Amino acid sequence: MITRFPVVDVAPATYFGGEFVPAKAIPEESLPISATIFREGHETFSAHALLFNPAGKLVETIPMREIWPDSQRYEAWVRPTTLGLWHFAIEVFDEKGVKDQTEKFPILAENSRALIGSWYEFFPRSEGATKTADGKILSGNFKTAQASLKRVADMGFDILYLPPIHPIGISFRKGKNNSTTAEPGDCGVPWGIGGTDGGHDAINPELGTLKDFQEFVAAAKKLNIEIALDLALQCSPDHPWVKTHEEFFTKRPDGTIAYAENPPKKYQDIYPINFDNDYKGLFQEVLRVVKYWISQDIKAFRVDNPHTKPVHFWQDLIHTINAEYPDVIFLAEAFTQPNMMHALGKAGFQQSYTYFTWRVTKHELTEYGREVSKNTSPFFRPNFWVNTPDILPFHLQTGNPAIFALRAVLAATMAPSWGMYAGYELYEHIPLKEGGEEYRDSEKYEIKLRDWAGARKAGLTLEPFIAQLNAIRKEHKALQRLRNLEFHPTDNENIIAYSKREGKDLILVVVNLDPSKPQETMVHWDMWFLGFDVETFDVTDLLDGKKHSWHPHTFIRLNPGRPDGKVAHIVQVKLP
Repeated sequence: MITRFPVVDVAPATYFGGEFVPAKAIPEESLPISATIFREGHETFSAHALLFNPAGKLVETIPMREIWPDSQRYEAWVRPTTLGLWHFAIEVFDEKGVKDQTEKFPILAENSRALIGSWYEFFPRSEGATKTADGKILSGNFKTAQASLKRVADMGFDILYLPPIHPIGISFRKGKNNSTTAEPGDCGVPWGIGGTDGGHDAINPELGTLKDFQEFVAAAKKLNIEIALDLALQCSPDHPWVKTHEEFFTKRPDGTIAYAENPPKKYQDIYPINFDNDYKGLFQEVLRVVKYWISQDIKAFRVDNPHTKPVHFWQDLIHTINAEYPDVIFLAEAFTQPNMMHALGKAGFQQSYTYFTWRVTKHELTEYGREVSKNTSPFFRPNFWVNTPDILPFHLQTGNPAIFALRAVLAATMAPSWGMYAGYELYEHIPLKEGGEEYRDSEKYEIKLRDWAGARKAGLTLEPFIAQLNAIRKEHKALQRLRNLEFHPTDNENIIAYSKREGKDLILVVVNLDPSKPQETMVHWDMWFLGFDVETFDVTDLLDGKKHSWHPHTFIRLNPGRPDGKVAHIVQVKLP
């Protein structure tokens, strides 16, 4: 019904699946409430944003301001303070006491880990792996991988993601470099889940026992690292479900189970799940598996290829889990079309992989940064990964250390969650073939031997720089927020500049996007976005500690080729 004061285009208000789904937030995170508001005639009116806590009590009334004169677009920022389902409404009134109030719209304040995190990925079988005198590779395990936890913690990562840790099938096992014929001793692909030793609720005996895993998780906790497990709903032909739950799979007319295909590719080592034959039974079994790992102190799951499963399944699963375990988060590994990625966020996924991995130019980064920080932030939280075991982006294939450094700066400062797969810090960059984005000798198919200590001794590692970036992120709340990302004009397309502010914490970032040579420009800081207006302001570069006096129009020169590899400025502003 139209009221006396029409209030339209309310945001954030996301209608999905026949209801308004909650806007995403964490405690103490500010989010903008906005609407177009008008009335007949020329009489004035005022508007307030009303914030209701999870108990339904009105706890805050915030005046709304017109964003620009005669725009009729009004805005206010609200800040939930605790976990739970909050609501907001908009109230409009005039001098005569005529008042309307809109319906309430939901805001879900989740565990801070849903928004903020530095993720690292390694394969436990590679950590501590050794080579014998006769050339045989001996697998690492949870006990040897424990020694790598300190290296991860020293780099400042607080979430360690493990590819599937379950038994790996023998039938049609893949060999090195995705060969369809496995040689004796080939370790198999962790995503080919299931064998005689069990399925999704079992541990690959080559990695150790359940007790070994429990000790590994406990050791990580002591270093303030959360362990995230892979949830891949697919099976090898040897998975126990193949015998006990044939209804979970699709059968051909001849009675055989259909393996995965993406024509012309065939994946005989993988059986995809059928969600139509016995939805209830499948749901209960997956729910049991997830709850089992939660009982092992796992609070984060990285979901493999969720876009190949029904969206409503994830909505059912995540809502059921979060109703009992509100601190558990799910990261969607969904490199697919935007509509599906966004739908998964609306269905409940707390985070998602993104297109950042392929956004390279200033225009691409600016447009995508604005999209994820403004347009889609009510329902989609980005996690900026610089690489994955599946993806070796073309821009990394030069092996130039500067490109690894500048991409890390972008990911770590543009988004409150970012991720890195092991080997990035060693500048691993050799593709399987020209024009492809897969690694040669990919760790998906074989155990990887890396000399971390030798690289450190020779200075051939990005570890110290990564540690510095993560330390800066932890010290500055402005970098732990998404919606505060603002871009500023530069005169050079090879240099990007942006700011992030949270209260008195103001961070400015300038990055040279050209890893091969020096670039210089004038940066034109938009002082309205920065929140003050002066002729000069003092900054401290958090990367080298140097102090500078900058101007609204600041000359910047960045030389990635000099000894310290200066690819960026990350500065803290001394506010007037």
